[in-house]
Amino acid sequence: MTDVLRRGRASLAFSFFAQGAAFALLVTRIPAIQDRYGISDGLLPVFLAAVPVLAGVGSVTTEQLVKRIPPSRVLRWSQPVVLLALLGVGAGDRLFEVAVSLGVFGLAVGALDASMNMLGVSLQRSYGRSIMLGFHATYSLGGILGASLAWAGAHWHQSLFASYLPVVLVLLPLALVGSRWYVDGGVGAVEGKEQAAEGGAGAGPLVFRLLLPLCLVMTFAYIGDSTVSNWSAKYLQDVLGSSEQLSTVPYNVYMVMTLVGRAVGDFGVRRFGAVAVVRLGAVVAALGFGVVAVAPGPSVGMLGFTLLGLGLCVIVPQTFAAAGRLFPGASDAAIARLNIFNYVGFLIGSPLVGALGDAWNYRGAMLVPMVLVLATLGYARSFAVEPDRYGDVHERPRTADVGRGSNGV
Repeated sequence: MTDVLRRGRASLAFSFFAQGAAFALLVTRIPAIQDRYGISDGLLPVFLAAVPVLAGVGSVTTEQLVKRIPPSRVLRWSQPVVLLALLGVGAGDRLFEVAVSLGVFGLAVGALDASMNMLGVSLQRSYGRSIMLGFHATYSLGGILGASLAWAGAHWHQSLFASYLPVVLVLLPLALVGSRWYVDGGVGAVEGKEQAAEGGAGAGPLVFRLLLPLCLVMTFAYIGDSTVSNWSAKYLQDVLGSSEQLSTVPYNVYMVMTLVGRAVGDFGVRRFGAVAVVRLGAVVAALGFGVVAVAPGPSVGMLGFTLLGLGLCVIVPQTFAAAGRLFPGASDAAIARLNIFNYVGFLIGSPLVGALGDAWNYRGAMLVPMVLVLATLGYARSFAVEPDRYGDVHERPRTADVGRGSNGV
C-alpha cells in the first residue's frame, strides 16, 4: 500500500476523531447552553431540531458542491467552521448569537459528515478491503474524549468558552495540517460520476429506488442511537430506580461499546462479509432494546445498553460503504443523499420515544426502536452488492488508483 494512501487514511481518521469530540462537547453541555442564554424549555426543542435540519441542508449542498470541487476541499474547510462555530456557542451571551452559531454549526456539520464519509468510501475502494468501521471507531473515541472533557468542565464549573477554547486550539491547527494529505477518488470514479450525471432524468428515480432500503436502515439506526443518547439517563433513573449519578453511566457505556465494536468490526466484514455483520448487529441491538424494556433493575438495564452499543455501532458505517458499492460511479451523490437520513432518524427518534413514553409507558416505548432495528434484517441483502467481502480468503486483488491528493488539487 502506498504512503499516499496511508497518510490519507491517518488524516481522515483524525478528522473523524475531531468531529466526534466536537459533537460530544456540544450535545453533552446542552443544559449549560440553555442556562447561559436563558433558553426556555419550550424554545429549546426548536434550537435542538434546527441543528439536524440545517445539517440535512448542508449535506444536500455538499452533493452539489462535489460536482465541481473534490470532497477533500469541502472537508478541509467545513471542519474548521464546525470547530469555530462550537467556540462561538460558548463565546456569546445573547440569544441571537447562539442561534447564529448553532445554525452555522448545523450547516457545516452536514457538509463535514457527508464529505468525510465520501472520502472514507473512496479510500476503502482503493484499499480493496473494509476500513470504514475503523474511521467510525475514531469518531467514537473522539466522542468519549469530548464527553469526558465536558464532564470535567461541568465538574470544575468552567464556562462554556473556557471548556471549548483549549479543544479548538488543539484540534483546529491539527485538522488543517492533516487536510494536506486527504485522498480523493481516482480518475475512474470521476469518469463514472460524469457518466451517471449524463444519465438523464430517468436515472434519478432509479438511483433513489435502489438507495431507499439503505436510507431506511440509516433512519432506523439513528432512531435507536438517539433513543440511547436522549433517554437512557431518564430511563435508568425514573423507570429502573437508579441513583442520579448512576443514570449518567449508560451513555458512556454505550459509547465505549461502539468503540470496541467498530475497532474489531472491519475484521468481521473481511472474514464473513457485510451482510452477516449487519444482520448480527441488528439482532444484538434488538436484543439490547428487549433487555432494557424488561429489565427489573439498573444492572440489567446497563447490560441492555451495553448490547445496544455493540449492535448498533456496525450498521451506520456499513450502510455508507454499501452505498459506495451500489453506485461506484456516483458514490459521492449517493452518500450525500444517504447522510440526510442520519438527521431524519435523529429528528424522529427522541420525540417518538418521548411521546410514546408519556402516552403509554417508557418500557413499551423501547419496543418501537427494537422493532425498527429488527426491520433491518429485511433489507440486509442491500449490503450484498459484490464484492462485499474483503480480506483473508475473500481478498479482492486490485491495483489502487489513488487519484490526486487534496494538496495537489
